[in-house]
Parts: sequence; structure tokens; C-alpha cells
Amino acid sequence: MILAMAVLFTMAACTQNKPSQAVENEKESVAQTVAADTIDPQTKQANMEEVQAYLKECGVFFIATVDGDQPRVRAFGVSEIIDGRLYIMTGKVKDVYKQMAKNGKFEICALKKSGSEWMRLSGTLVNDETLAVKEEFLNRNESLKSMYKADDDNMAVLYITNATARFCSFSAPERTVGF
Repeated sequence: MILAMAVLFTMAACTQNKPSQAVENEKESVAQTVAADTIDPQTKQANMEEVQAYLKECGVFFIATVDGDQPRVRAFGVSEIIDGRLYIMTGKVKDVYKQMAKNGKFEICALKKSGSEWMRLSGTLVNDETLAVKEEFLNRNESLKSMYKADDDNMAVLYITNATARFCSFSAPERTVGF
């Protein structure tokens, strides 16, 4: 409960700028997403690795989806870079997967243990049915093997496209990267 409140607080704090500043930040995020196609491959890879390292350091991150007009937020704990793509994983029988399949737009909020730094990651999720990717994901996350099998028609691995990551802090200026 305390962690969930901290996440909500940090999400709000990231947007507690003056109205004009919030609009400018949103314009910057949109411009960054559009400009993602112009980012050179090495920078894209470096940005993706930075985001992945941040997610791993936080351990748990929260993903927001939509269910009709109702936002839904859930805790996730695994992500992997495989074949140059950043993936998350869930089960196809879960409501979260059904929401992602219907509308791939999402936002993740990851809060560092200090409580004073967080990242907001947005983009679009794309389902990947490649057996080799599912197997690699499970090989890197042994604890999931008791719940999922690569060929069980339940395991869903989704990769992130059109990504914009906003790194926020109470003590440093916000920084935005894309991939």
C-alpha cells in the first residue's frame, strides 16, 4: 500500500510543473517519439539498455493500461532485451493482456528505492509469438518456468515500440530519451 501511494505521488510530482511547463514537456515527449525514427541505432540501443537497467534496479514497476475509459495499473517485475527489443511478459488469460491486445498504448512508472527518482516509460506494446524469444525470456527468468511454458499458448511476450522514457527526480532536471 505504501509503495503504491509512493508511485502515485511520484507520478503526480513528475507533472506538477506550471501548466505551460507541463504542455512543453508533453510537446517534448511527442517530439521525442516522432523523432525516434531519426535516432541512430547505437543511441537507440544505449537508450534501451539504460531503461532496462533502470527497470532492473527498481525491481518492481507499475504498468498502466486502459479498460474502456477506466485506467488500470498493475505491478510487473520482469523485462528483457532480446534481439534488440525491450520485452515485458504476462499471461494471455489475464485481463492486462486482453487490455494490451485491444490497445497497445501503455505507460510504466518505475520508482527507485530512494523514493526520489523515477522513470515514466510510454509507447506501444506489440505481441511477439516467436518461440525462440519466449524460450530466451524464460531462460533468463527461471522463476517463471513454474508458471509458463514457451509453447503453452498462454505466455505472452510483448516488445516496446515508439518508446519515450522520462527520467524524473526531486533533485535534477527531467531528461527524456527515446528508442
